[in-house]
Amino acid sequence: QVQLVESGGGLVQAGGSLRLSCAASGTIFSINAMGWYRQAPGKQRELVARIITDSVTNYADSVKGRFTISRDYAKNTVYLQMDSLKSEDTAVYFCYAEIKIRAWRTASSYWGQGTQVTVSS
Repeated sequence: QVQLVESGGGLVQAGGSLRLSCAASGTIFSINAMGWYRQAPGKQRELVARIITDSVTNYADSVKGRFTISRDYAKNTVYLQMDSLKSEDTAVYFCYAEIKIRAWRTASSYWGQGTQVTVSS
């Protein structure tokens, strides 16, 4: 079965940086897209960034210019470089991937367990 393993979360001061990574493993035919969602206490889970190809990406307005998403196709890994972090970025960040496990199946969504990012003001 498919597994997504996240790493890189932690505690950082406002203005600092963190780099999240997420590696997909298991039965994978292809990965159509990868991305990151986050959920803060009392708020809905929201899309942070999504990448299909290096030239096709999407960012939440709140992180544009500060976060950069990238993808290593050979390693089935997605990264999220987070710079100029703010207190409002504090949340649990979830890795997301749209994966085909067989060529004849449509892609399904898979999620990581989440990693905590805490930004102190």
